[in-house]
This record gives sequence, C-alpha cells and structure tokens, in this order.
Amino acid sequence: MNHNAPLPLAHLTGSRPRVLTLAQLREHGVSASEAAVRPWKQILPGVFLLHSGPATSEERLHAALLYANRRGGEAMITGLAALALYRFASAPALLALPQIDVLVPGTRRLRSAGDVRIVRTHTPPRSQEVTGLPVAPVARAVADAVAQLSDAATVRRLLSEAVRSGHCEPAAVVRELTVARLLNRPHVVDAVESLLAEGRALAEDRLYHLVRGLELPDPVWNVDLRLPGGPHLGGVDAYWPEHSVAVEIDTRAPRQGEAEDEEWSACVRKRETLERLGVTVVHITPRKLRDWPEQQATVIRTALAASPDREPASYLVVLPR
Repeated sequence: MNHNAPLPLAHLTGSRPRVLTLAQLREHGVSASEAAVRPWKQILPGVFLLHSGPATSEERLHAALLYANRRGGEAMITGLAALALYRFASAPALLALPQIDVLVPGTRRLRSAGDVRIVRTHTPPRSQEVTGLPVAPVARAVADAVAQLSDAATVRRLLSEAVRSGHCEPAAVVRELTVARLLNRPHVVDAVESLLAEGRALAEDRLYHLVRGLELPDPVWNVDLRLPGGPHLGGVDAYWPEHSVAVEIDTRAPRQGEAEDEEWSACVRKRETLERLGVTVVHITPRKLRDWPEQQATVIRTALAASPDREPASYLVVLPR
C-alpha cells in the first residue's frame, strides 16, 4: 500500500477536534499499522491525534473522554480541568494543566495514562454539559481539584469562587469534601471555615434584600431570644416580635456520625422550644434564598398574616446577637 496516498479521512482530519480512537479509525478502514506510519500521534492508549502538531485544549479534553469511554461507561471531566471549563478565574488555563482529571464509575477497570488521571466514584453524579462536553458538577469538581492541592491559598480561592460566583452553595462543597475525606487536612479545614462564614454572610444579605425588595415588614435582625430571667433559647436571623415569627437560615455544614446527630438534635430542640412558646419558626436554606426568593417571601408573608389566628405567644426578651 502507498502510505503517501490519502486515506478516506479527509472529512475527519479537516474537522475539529481531530482526535479518534483506533476503533473509530478501523471503522474508516485504517488499521493500527497504517495509523502508526501516518504523521499522527498516539497521545493516549488507543487514541490518535490526526495531525503532527501539539494537541489543543479541546483535543486534549476529547482525547481524555475517548480514552475513558473506550469500553463503555459514562466518563466526565472533573477537577481543575472542569473548573477551567466553568471559567473559574482561580483555576489555571486548560493549556497550563499537566493533567486532565476524568471521573468514571468505580467499577470501571481503567488506569491513568499519559496526561489523563482517572478518578473513581461509587456514586457518579449527573454530568453537566459545558461547551458540549460532559463535566462533573461544580461541587464535585472542586473536591477532586482540592484532593490534588496542598497550597492553602489556592484551595481557599477555589472554594470561595464556587460560592461567590453562584455556582453552588457552601453545603454542597462541604458535602463533597466530606465524602472525599479531605476534612482531615488542616489547610482544607481552614478554607472550609472561611467558606462557611462567607456563605452565611451571602445568605444573610439575600434575606435582607428579600425582605426589603419584596416589601415585607421590617424585622429585627440577628437577635437572641430569651425568657425573662430564664435561659437562652437560641439565635435567629430575623424576628418579628409583634407577630412572633422568626426566620432561621439553615447553613449547617454536612457532617458525619455523632457530630451530625448532635448538631441536628440541637437545631430540632431549639425549634421545638420556640414553637411551644408560640413562635413560628421559618427555616430557609441558602439555595432557596438564591433560586426561589419570591416563594420564600410568600412563606414568610403567610406566617405573618396567620399570627392573629394563633394563641398569643409567651413574652420573650430580644437581645442583639
């Protein structure tokens, strides 16, 4: 065979991205030996770059997915590469990344190769489509990126951008970090503490704008409630004394084992105590404040409107928190 003769691939070599698996090449009548003598590169096992130049970022990503999906399965880009696709300012550019992380089901028998690092999961998340590629959700991608990072400042920037830019809520990030068993690393713990503080401040700001923007009555903000001469009952984010209605933003971080049980039990005890005293407690999550503010305003407005129909609440002392 004349290897200088053009193969029936003009419609593929002229397209983008110019990456094919050996199986795909065979479908077009190109054998492994024929592929080897072409001016192409085998950039991953069984994956060829159909030109002699360096792979573009797009070609690296497609090659990584082709490699991970050679024998079926649902692979997706994760880690720093995924965050770069989500346009994180704190993530390096794709071309600067030494490796592409690919998330695959834990049952897949697949090894890392070349510039592709295989990350396994027992419970694959539902991928998001970004620039036409399957990409792990932001919280999962952040956790996979953090697993490879030792620089505290970089970790803090990634976590902060994930929340501040509206990609996900702090609880989702902490949940993924917990599942990945990364909360035993001091620099990750410090970053999480900053993240939760920033997330709470953001949620409080959203609640403030919800009350003002949707014309609810003004509450007292961030107060502690006590019985006269009695014990501390707990703090709430907003309180309408004349209606005995309180709003509490639920920013509890996901935990495991006894810590989770204790935190949840304390939350339930506070709510039950306040409701026994005649206070209606409205729990709102940061995600609901972000995605459905009008719905949350309706819940609060309904609780305020129903106050005349309830038994009078016990007198409570309201103190700044």
